[in-house]
Amino acid sequence: MSPTDTPQPGVSYIMPVLNEVDHIEAAVLSLTDQDYPGDIEVVLALGPSVDGTNAVIDELVRADPRIVRIENELGSTPGGLNAAIRASTHPIVVRVDAHSVLPRDYTRIAVETLVRTGADNVGGIMRAEGTTPFERAVATAYGARAGLGGTPHHVGGVEGPSETAYLGVFQRHRLLEVGLFDENIKRGQDWELNRRLRSTGGTVWFTPHLVVTYRPRSNLRALIRQFVATGLWRGELARRYFRANSLRYFVPPLMVIGVTLGLVVGIAGLALLGSGAGWLAFALVVPGVYVLFVAAATVPVVRAQGVRSALWYLIVLPCIHFAWGSGFVLGFLKLTKNITAHTGR
Repeated sequence: MSPTDTPQPGVSYIMPVLNEVDHIEAAVLSLTDQDYPGDIEVVLALGPSVDGTNAVIDELVRADPRIVRIENELGSTPGGLNAAIRASTHPIVVRVDAHSVLPRDYTRIAVETLVRTGADNVGGIMRAEGTTPFERAVATAYGARAGLGGTPHHVGGVEGPSETAYLGVFQRHRLLEVGLFDENIKRGQDWELNRRLRSTGGTVWFTPHLVVTYRPRSNLRALIRQFVATGLWRGELARRYFRANSLRYFVPPLMVIGVTLGLVVGIAGLALLGSGAGWLAFALVVPGVYVLFVAAATVPVVRAQGVRSALWYLIVLPCIHFAWGSGFVLGFLKLTKNITAHTGR
């Protein structure tokens, strides 16, 4: 008998946590406030935080016996996820991020969808929301085609089978069958796990009825670090599983290569061969097209959010593109000495 044959199977929320003092309380309380009528538990896998995160969690644990803390001995995201899954007790596993806030009906809708479809994993939309002009600019980039490509789990789409899913609500026995998350993949481990679920006959299901609020990084340095790490690991995964990657993953690295080559060839030609304007024009044509692209993408932001967010968007969008694209090139060509050190935190 499948766990989802029970109308209201027990649910285990799993969350790796490291240095999230500003977000962790809201994230956890959004779990304990769910309107799901079945049994729940919250398993938090704690890394070596240095910002007071663990003290906040200790208070939450004392206040609610459904919240359990365990040690994440590896300190990585996949290590924490696997430790939490092993410590969990219920047949449904809900992956949660410390930057995410679940609406009250999230679990109920997700479990209903698992039961209805028989899927191994169900996911929905990551709706990024910011409070400052910088964060709002980042949130806009997350949901824009000019930013992260306008994929269904950012902007919505038709319900049905999917390549991957944001976060994920899993049948626990299927996670165990495919060997849990790959602990050697520090970023993009969800995509790789979903690849294994699908390759073993399972279904990953997207539904636009699941919407998770996501809090973006709050400063430029953290954003760049996040996207360099994400790009590195996406490049690594594209090299390992080349045919399993859609073309959209290759657009940012090709843009980075095009802009860089245009500048290098044009400036080198100007310096070595002279002839002035011709080489300068060649050097600037690809970067110029990119600048026009960014400017055009910013116009709707001015109208919707005002000048301050739009000015940040002019900075944020190229930072995301170049950080992710440069990381992808390094990861794909295996040019980083220790890719396992890059987690994007």
